[in-house]
Amino acid sequence: MKSLDVTCAIIFKADKIIVTQRSELMKMPLKWEFPGGKVNAGENYVDSIKREIMEELNIEIEITAMLQPVLFNYGTFKINLIPFMANYLSGEVRLLEHKAILMLHASELFQLDWADADIPIVKEILEREKEKHS
Repeated sequence: MKSLDVTCAIIFKADKIIVTQRSELMKMPLKWEFPGGKVNAGENYVDSIKREIMEELNIEIEITAMLQPVLFNYGTFKINLIPFMANYLSGEVRLLEHKAILMLHASELFQLDWADADIPIVKEILEREKEKHS
């Protein structure tokens, strides 16, 4: 089974991170995730995540780093999740695909019911935050 390339963004706005909840109509309904989506044919990862964030949230972001990709097998499909750290640049956040949005401090992330592929990313963010403050 070939894996699907998917990008996601950990978007910082001030000192909080934007997270989104999947709608009831999506695969993994009501799970929380970092916003993003499928990479189109011929598209590079950075262009993909910027496009996806504009399509899903109506905002522009600035990429600051790429994190460790996560290869995850959901049983019926596999994804190669490519996470990017990003800063909010401009635009008014509008939910165009998701059910809900939250802005949380890194320490609050594990209070949510995450999509399985996003959990290693949450752990990496918490490690980075811990290192920043030690």
